[in-house]
Amino acid sequence: MTLSISTGLFGLLGANGAGKSSLMRTIATLQDPDFGTITFDGMDVLRNKDAMRARLGYLPQEFGFYPGLSAEATLHHFAELKGITNAKERGESVRYLLAQVNLYDVRGKNVGGFSGGMRQRLGVAIALLGNPSLVIVDEPTAGLDPTERHRFLNLLSEVGENVIVILSTHIVEDVRELCEKTAIIAHGRVIAQGKPEELIAAVQGKIYRRVWEKSELAVAHERHNVVSTRLVGGKPVVFIYDETDPGDGFTSVDADLEDAYFYHTHLAARERMGAQ
Repeated sequence: MTLSISTGLFGLLGANGAGKSSLMRTIATLQDPDFGTITFDGMDVLRNKDAMRARLGYLPQEFGFYPGLSAEATLHHFAELKGITNAKERGESVRYLLAQVNLYDVRGKNVGGFSGGMRQRLGVAIALLGNPSLVIVDEPTAGLDPTERHRFLNLLSEVGENVIVILSTHIVEDVRELCEKTAIIAHGRVIAQGKPEELIAAVQGKIYRRVWEKSELAVAHERHNVVSTRLVGGKPVVFIYDETDPGDGFTSVDADLEDAYFYHTHLAARERMGAQ
C-alpha cells in the first residue's frame, strides 16, 4: 500500500511491535527496506541517503545525552555535528531553538537534571537544527505526565505548520488531537489510512458496547465480533462491530478513533490467522 504525506502532522498509529519504528528508521535512511521505494520531493531516498539526511530531523524513541552538559552546550554540540560550523550562525540557531521549545530560561542547566518532557523538547530542538523539511518523531509522549504531554503536543503542532512531521505512536489520543491524516499499521503493513474523521465515519453506527461478566467473556467472543474489551470501574466492557443491532443487551455508541483503530487491527489479526 502507498502512503502519501504532505506538509503538516501525519500520524502513524500502531501497537508496539507493529513495525512503526522500522518504517521510521527506513525513511530516516538508517536501514534498508525489504522491498518498495521511498520518494521525497521527487528524490529517490534510497539512492540519495546523504541528501535525505541533510533535509531530515529525527527524534528516535530512545536517545541519550551527556548528563553533565547544559542544554545550550548540548545543542551547540549537535549543531556542529549537523554541519553548522559558523559560530555566529550556530549561536543564533541555538538561542532561537531553545526559545522555541521553551527551554531558554534553563539553557545553562545540566541535561541530567531535566524531566522527561524537558528532554523530549530538547530532542525536538536537536531535530530542528538545520531547518529540516521532514521531522520524524517516534513514540514521543510515552512516559510523559499529562502536563508535559500537552506541552509537547502543542510544540509539535507549531512545528507542523511549516514542515512535514511524521508522528509515530501507539497512543490513539495523540493522533486524534494533532493529525490531519493518519495510517494504521499492523504486522509491518498499512491496514488503513485517511483523515481521522473518515476512519471514524466508516465504523459509525456499527460499534456497540455492553458490560459483561469476566467469567463469561469467552461467550461474548463466541457470539459476537468483539473488537476490544476495556475495564470501566473494574468491570469489563465489551465493544463489538456489527452491521445491524445485535441485541443481546448491547447498546450503540458514538464511535471514535480508538474504535476505528481497534476495528482495523482486529480485522487484520483475523485475516492473518486465516491465512496461516
